[in-house]
Amino acid sequence: MPDIGTGLIGTYGFLTTLARPIGRLVVALRRRSGKEHPDRWTERLGQPSVPRPPGPIVWVHAASVGETVAVLPLVERIARTGVGVVLTTVTTTSAHLAGKRAPGILIHQFMPLDMAPFVNRFLDAWRPDLAVFVESEIWPIAIATLHQRGIPLVLSNGRLSERSFRGWGRFPTAARAVFGRIGLCLAQSDGDAERFRRLGVPRAESVGNIKFDAPVPEAAPAAGAALAAAVGDRPVLLAASTHDGEEALVLEALPALRAAVPGLLLMVAPRHPQRGEAVAALSARGGWSVERRSAGALPTLETDVYVADTVGELGTLYGLAPVAFVGGSLAPHGGHNPIEPARLGAAVLSGPHVDNFSEIYASMAEAGAVRIVETPHALAAAATALLVDADARGRQETAARRVVARYTGALDRTEALLEPLLRPLVAHARSTGTESAA
Repeated sequence: MPDIGTGLIGTYGFLTTLARPIGRLVVALRRRSGKEHPDRWTERLGQPSVPRPPGPIVWVHAASVGETVAVLPLVERIARTGVGVVLTTVTTTSAHLAGKRAPGILIHQFMPLDMAPFVNRFLDAWRPDLAVFVESEIWPIAIATLHQRGIPLVLSNGRLSERSFRGWGRFPTAARAVFGRIGLCLAQSDGDAERFRRLGVPRAESVGNIKFDAPVPEAAPAAGAALAAAVGDRPVLLAASTHDGEEALVLEALPALRAAVPGLLLMVAPRHPQRGEAVAALSARGGWSVERRSAGALPTLETDVYVADTVGELGTLYGLAPVAFVGGSLAPHGGHNPIEPARLGAAVLSGPHVDNFSEIYASMAEAGAVRIVETPHALAAAATALLVDADARGRQETAARRVVARYTGALDRTEALLEPLLRPLVAHARSTGTESAA
């Protein structure tokens, strides 16, 4: 009996081949709007910009900044074995971060569009021996083509929300055709692992979230020291990883905060640094004195709002802020990682939309390690309470560290489960003398 799922994927792949001109048009339009790299845009069509080195290659794919930061320690461990790594991402911001954090360790390319001609061109050029996709990167054509070529695929730090699970569940045949071709899923939680199994992944293991082990990127020492000196002993509230619409809500809370906490400096680190100009303009329209980090400015005593619109400095910002609001949570974006500020000693505030990290937020809430706010008034009240009461802030920080301790170790477990797949590649690299320089 023919495999209906295979037929579906084959038909979809054929349609993407016919749609090749549309793919090129999409990339052209993205170039025009500044969303693609001006010199490396052909990588999105599967065309390599550098030659493939000799020896075995692991292809690691991480969509954007958060996933890239999380997977870089794993990439570094793979590279130390002598096996080469090609890291693909989608956003230019994550490409910049990878180049800054891991120079000489990996080759970076942009992920080709998930269309058969471009995926095949990419795979023909790089010929990976193993593929590792990060979190929820489910690309049907890439997954099917890897399977067809006999290249093992691992989904690392796998995450699948209830909403996504229900969406895929409406098309069980298609879901099984896609998820059944993922050889191994290393899931963030027991719930994620079970959802992947129910959609067809043959082996799904719960190992925890490697984001909880990843170091938070920091500014260069001199730049960090200059910022710390400029901030001095001013009280700081950091609004981190904010999305469009959230900055307005945070700014709405600022008058009450400034009245209750004299000298308060509000730092805003937008999730997408290219929005820095818009965030600064919004702040200025509210009558606040604003400086932007991307312009090379440091906050002065007269600065009310400091827009930290740079890449790879969030750890430094968390270290300067006794209280941090984690964005993507007042606007319905599913929230961002609360472990990072908790590890660096900031008391955490969040909005209610935390589906992306529901388990960790539930654990933190139960332990008194986070405060959930739903309005600008509630944000002002909670931030004020933590900023003026060092004892309350200390209790919340201590509770957060205890929760964090329960969630670490995922990176070691991930490496151990990948070892059987990496072992023959390491042996091949050594036997042929093609170990990577890393």
